[in-house]
Amino acid sequence: MILMKKLNGFIFLIFAGFFASSQPKITDTLLIEEVVVTTQRIPVNEQLIPYSISLLDKKEMDHFTKRSTPEMLLNTNGVFVQKTNHGGGSPFIRGLTGNQTLLLFDGIRLNNSIYRYGPNQYLNTVDVFTIDRMEVARGTGSVQYGSDALGGALQIFSIDPLLNSTGAEWHGNVTGKMVTDGMEKTGRGQLEYNSKKMAVLIGGTYRDFGDLVGDKETGVQSPSGYTEYAFDGKLLFALKDNMQLTLTSQFLNQSHVPVYHKVVLENYAVNEFHPQQRLMNYARLNVQGRKKAFDQVKFIASWQQNTENTTAQKNGSNLVQIDSNRVNTLGFVADVTSAFSKIWTANSGVEYYHDKIWSSRFVLSTDNSAAPLEKRGLYPDDSKYGNFSVYSLHHFTLNKWVIDGGIRFNAFNIKINDKDLGEVKITPEALVFNAGAMYNLNQANHLYATVSNGFRAPNIDDMGTLGIVDFRYEVPAYDLKPEKSVNFETGYKISLPKFQASLAAYYMILNELITRIKVEGEEIDGYPVYIKENVGEAFITGGEAFFLWKIIPNLDVNGGISYTYGQNITGDEPLRRIPPLNGKIATTYSLNKFFVSGELLFAGMQDRLAAGDKSDNRISEGGTPGWEVVNVFAGYNLKHIKIKAGLENIFNEDYRTHGSGINGVGRSAWVALNIGF
Repeated sequence: MILMKKLNGFIFLIFAGFFASSQPKITDTLLIEEVVVTTQRIPVNEQLIPYSISLLDKKEMDHFTKRSTPEMLLNTNGVFVQKTNHGGGSPFIRGLTGNQTLLLFDGIRLNNSIYRYGPNQYLNTVDVFTIDRMEVARGTGSVQYGSDALGGALQIFSIDPLLNSTGAEWHGNVTGKMVTDGMEKTGRGQLEYNSKKMAVLIGGTYRDFGDLVGDKETGVQSPSGYTEYAFDGKLLFALKDNMQLTLTSQFLNQSHVPVYHKVVLENYAVNEFHPQQRLMNYARLNVQGRKKAFDQVKFIASWQQNTENTTAQKNGSNLVQIDSNRVNTLGFVADVTSAFSKIWTANSGVEYYHDKIWSSRFVLSTDNSAAPLEKRGLYPDDSKYGNFSVYSLHHFTLNKWVIDGGIRFNAFNIKINDKDLGEVKITPEALVFNAGAMYNLNQANHLYATVSNGFRAPNIDDMGTLGIVDFRYEVPAYDLKPEKSVNFETGYKISLPKFQASLAAYYMILNELITRIKVEGEEIDGYPVYIKENVGEAFITGGEAFFLWKIIPNLDVNGGISYTYGQNITGDEPLRRIPPLNGKIATTYSLNKFFVSGELLFAGMQDRLAAGDKSDNRISEGGTPGWEVVNVFAGYNLKHIKIKAGLENIFNEDYRTHGSGINGVGRSAWVALNIGF
């Protein structure tokens, strides 16, 4: 009933803003003219894109300060965040997560060949202090960026140093943050050099997260705390007037990151990631072309290394299992933007990524009663995964119509070295397209409809996993085919001087889904045995809405709501892990150097459960209860000092986001100080 009242109030606000606002005149300034990149690979006005896009910019991130990159997405319309553990955070887009959604960083794929099905922790390896903005393309992304974007694509853009035409300058700042009950101690230092031909930005972060404290009933959730440090650097060179070279390096390390529910519910004395590391290096060359066919040319060469080590020890056992998994990824992107005419632009290119995997497993005795035992790793060691694609995207503006279309061909060369089966070679292919049309009723009102193909090629995690995953024991499967989707969407966007809103409804068909199938009568180490097969067919449908209303020049209100319904046709049951009805209402008041922000985050009960949900010890019997959380933030900016503070979960709500392995934070307070020079 409470949620229905919120929903009715939300709809009232949208229509009240619509009827209360007049159509903009030519001289009016629109409330927001956001430029987004992800759906077209080039900057385009969000209001003129026939797709659903969510944008989280630096200003909003600064106002609604969150602990981590995944938690930042709590403020993003159409995204639901699950947390298996305090060091995790997996975004759900259109009801899908894990390796069925694509993560990108500055145009480079973060997804690699061992990204897991279902919720994972990989997004939390991006240092939140390096982010300038985030974009979420919902229901599209496979044509633009390739495999894995069944639900959509989330792209992170890092902060760029700026060239300075007036001379050389140095800038810097240090940031400190503390949270009550010892839940966080953070320090960040950053230094920037700006000149006419070169700009440099370097930074370092150290964070000590204590155990997460819930409400009075939940109390301290131990073990859940961990430590983290990160380094980053970016160099920008103006080689010529029309040519810029960017060199970027990032490294993040997380130590002793516990998987809380494993320790509490599954008889583990220790179950943790140690270490969890991400290293990214890339060089990007941007060239402003001299011809219409080569208006802009971009080359990106990248090298990434992801390390994921786990340590596990059962209660009462003297044996410790240590899994070490590392992936090296080489990437290359060549992208050409063409401006053939005033009404026709295009974006075409090629991409290539190559993974090499190292995987090992050792069993050690804590009392030295047995010699170390080496076993087959979680993945087949020395496996290789090649990913090549070519694409072309086109954008037409014809009077009141905007027409988008694109196509991508993706080919894979996968080599798996299995100790038992020998070398396995797989070469799947996929051809996908998207098409969208928008009709501009007038300057402010826009109707659109789209259809998008999506696909996800099987990766090494799908095919080669051997060991305990969640609450199952998984064995390899080497005859898998790509998963496929078709997404249909229709929507409406309005943008007035003081009011902006969007509505969208979608229907997604999923087939050839890779599904874990129980091997009857088999059990290993007390866990049921599962193998993956392409046997799943399903559909996901839902609706999303968003609004932003500038009530007075210094006060704005925004909100969003999402509803997702997923059905497993093959199993004749609900689709696993579908988020409940969820959303937010937030407001910010700014006056000169001061701001105060408040937000209400809410989710309904989710009791539509698949068999896998019912057997998941992270989900309460009967489903996950609904919840409402209120947070307040404030800040004051002096010339060289910024002070921010927050009070979270003011009413001390006992809550857990659906599918998570740990409860949310209870009533708590934090303060942050930034000193610049």
